[in-house]
Amino acid sequence: MMGYERTEYPRPQMRRDDWLPLNGTWEFEFDDADTGRERRLETGTTPLAGHIVVPFCYQWEASGIGDERDHPVVWYRRTFRTEGRGTRRALLCFNGCDYETDVWINGAHVAFHRGAYTPFSADVTPYLREENVLVVRCRDLPDEGQPRGKQTWKGEPFLCWYTPSTGIWQSVWMEYFGEDAAESVSVLADYDACSFGGELTLVRGIADEAEFTVRFEGKTLLRARIPLCEKRTPYSFSLGGDAAALAWSLEQPRLLFVDVAIFCGGVQSDAVHLRFGMRKISFNGEGDFCLNGKPVYQRLVLDQGYWRESGLTPPSAEALKRDILAAKSMGFNGARKHQKIEDPYFEYYAEELGFLTWCEMPACYRFDGESAAALMREWTSIVLSAKSKTSVVCYVPVNESWGVPNVCSDAAQQNFARSLYYLTCALDPTRPVNTNDGWECLDKTDIVGIHDYAGCGDGFAEKYRRESLDDVVPQGRRLMAHGCLYGGQPVFMTEFGGIAMRAEAEGENWGYGDGAQSVSEFYRLFRSLLEALHDCGFSGYCYTQLTDVRQEVNGLLREDRTPKFDFEVLRKLNEAYGRKRETERPA
Repeated sequence: MMGYERTEYPRPQMRRDDWLPLNGTWEFEFDDADTGRERRLETGTTPLAGHIVVPFCYQWEASGIGDERDHPVVWYRRTFRTEGRGTRRALLCFNGCDYETDVWINGAHVAFHRGAYTPFSADVTPYLREENVLVVRCRDLPDEGQPRGKQTWKGEPFLCWYTPSTGIWQSVWMEYFGEDAAESVSVLADYDACSFGGELTLVRGIADEAEFTVRFEGKTLLRARIPLCEKRTPYSFSLGGDAAALAWSLEQPRLLFVDVAIFCGGVQSDAVHLRFGMRKISFNGEGDFCLNGKPVYQRLVLDQGYWRESGLTPPSAEALKRDILAAKSMGFNGARKHQKIEDPYFEYYAEELGFLTWCEMPACYRFDGESAAALMREWTSIVLSAKSKTSVVCYVPVNESWGVPNVCSDAAQQNFARSLYYLTCALDPTRPVNTNDGWECLDKTDIVGIHDYAGCGDGFAEKYRRESLDDVVPQGRRLMAHGCLYGGQPVFMTEFGGIAMRAEAEGENWGYGDGAQSVSEFYRLFRSLLEALHDCGFSGYCYTQLTDVRQEVNGLLREDRTPKFDFEVLRKLNEAYGRKRETERPA
């Protein structure tokens, strides 16, 4: 098999010390006729026909297969041992499988999950033996109605839709605990009160006490116990003092570390380790994004999270860190992760490095009851997870009216988009929501995002005057949907640029506009766009894009992450216009 592997602990935001990695080489088989159940593959008694490297999908080189054809049903099988852990209970965990997943251990069905972008787990203690057989079946149809983001549903890549990823595409592992354990612990900072709180959810619901220990820069700030009366228990703790002394910022991304111990009848049965940043997101009266009350001009880069050898699955956790460091070196202070929910290490490193991130729902491409329900179900889980991530500063439930193609005038689709806004605000009231990014914006949105791929910035300031936004038409689509008026929200240019080098944009490869003939011409066009955005008075921007992705070659980096341009030149341009915007506005 190929030399790719993912061996790090898979869920860094809620770590356990006792765990067993299950990535690596598994048996694997295509089941195009969907006869696997007739052949009793779920029993695990029959070896499968081939092999695959988990967590990489069969379409990509890193899996050891690299077959880009559609195979809607796939099976996985592997064995593992659970020795030396006595009577400890076991939690089987998956970070992501696309799209419908069934799991069996020793022939017993232990889990079913629907959705590509959310983790799931199961207490599998009753089914374990000393020697175990784990079998997984994934079904992933080329269906426009399931949330799929940038994965093609037409059998081949086209325009800005790429090779799909079927089956297990993120890490698999086992965790061990005593009589009960924390299934999840959400954590939200309250900067004004210098406190934090959230909700603790138990796996079994029999633990009766939890102890929280909070440390900051090596000092213990808090140690406190709370009773656990139900499976879900809200909690809140004051840290006292001045939040500014603990604050997370782009310049000083300081973090508070939290250990949560779970007790049953006075006996500790579990411990998990978390961290968060004390910070506040707001907008001032001038429409500027503020972090802890200080204006920050968001200089974002669009990041689609594809790798040449491994598709949607990062080849390593370090690969995510390298992408963030590259973006920072080019003068960007954040990224809009586009049409993808990324591996947990993305936000983990972003909060560690002082980097802003936007969380965006991968789209369906059909509007009906089934697809609306699928999107809303998965988005709920995504937001409940994302709200504990310090770097996340904005939610985007819909992009460019994908999945709601008639939202400009159709009342039902407008109401669905509004429902996503209200749902997101209900689940996390601490962050702004950009309801439909790009155009055909709704009246219920905290941010108006514009997509405009003009080749240079001439005319931007006149086109995007605030008094004209109700009638402006970027990229041939109305900025505001019919019946919806601009309400004074902060305005961002959330996609622009996409400038490809002409020598690379040949045949099926493409970029936006006419592209650049030379590196010096690219710098001229890039400067022209940044100057124009500054003159528009926007609250920030997001440049398209960080890397080339398959046939779309308008990245600042190539697919293999080699740079096309001088990072220092880009940094100076980004920071010059960003800092100018920040200094022109009062705090």
